Amino acid sequence: MLATADRRTQRGSQFLTDSFQRGLAHWNRERLAPGLADDEWQKVFERDVKMQRLEGGFLEELRAQVADEAAAAPTDVEGFIAWFEELKAVGPGQGDPLFPWLAEQADRDELRWFFEQEAAGEAGFDDLVAMTQVKLPVRPKLELARNYWDEMGHGTEKGMHGPMLDALVETLEVNPVIENTVWESLCLANAMTAMATQRRYAWHSVGALGVIELTAPGRAALVAEGLKRVGLTPKEARYFTLHAVLDVKHSEDWNREAIRPAVEEDPRRATAMAEGALIRLRCGKRCFARYRAQLMPGS
Repeated sequence: MLATADRRTQRGSQFLTDSFQRGLAHWNRERLAPGLADDEWQKVFERDVKMQRLEGGFLEELRAQVADEAAAAPTDVEGFIAWFEELKAVGPGQGDPLFPWLAEQADRDELRWFFEQEAAGEAGFDDLVAMTQVKLPVRPKLELARNYWDEMGHGTEKGMHGPMLDALVETLEVNPVIENTVWESLCLANAMTAMATQRRYAWHSVGALGVIELTAPGRAALVAEGLKRVGLTPKEARYFTLHAVLDVKHSEDWNREAIRPAVEEDPRRATAMAEGALIRLRCGKRCFARYRAQLMPGS
């Protein structure tokens, strides 16, 4: 169940609602898709200005929810790295009972529903990294470039992570579309997209992406166990087994080459990265609670 504070927040929010998150998700899909110039660009521009204002309000609400906790994070390099790495154990949503249940008890249809939600709410880690790295200082930029190159399979289609996800969508025969997705999953993707695309939140995005690398491996390993338990081959479950291993190294490199030099250069970035990380984790926690309500009633 959602914590009482979260339920109160959602009841009083214009942003943490089904209608707003679906509208924002549709806008993100349309505005980020490659297009062609046409005579309607002024109308599109006016719409985008309105949506960016709403998106900003949404993200500022998420920031307000984590501001006190983020402000308590150290801003010296060693202290912040230690605080950040501790999120793996004590951050919001960590150790959620959903994932052992997926590994040990969920049937194929339950795993399919979970994966459909996750796939539809996937903002595309490669694209988020690419948008975040624009104009970053050299060392963080290089680390994000290395991470992006891994996501892109080092230039080979069969090694790209995105098509691995698409292949699993086909294997499980799911339909990951906005209309079938709970708002909590859309909210997570919308928050990640907002941080990556709006330059005032660039360091927030570095923190949010870094905490994904930090916390995802254990969950990915448990999902892979569940998929193989219901009959998928190691190759078919590769998307999750790969991230269970590769993201461990990604996290170590990200903390050393992106976060550390960023804080050394400007300690204020530590607070921004702390906010981004906590926003990502709190959004994930909301997702896990909603998934449990669907899959594990009474948990």
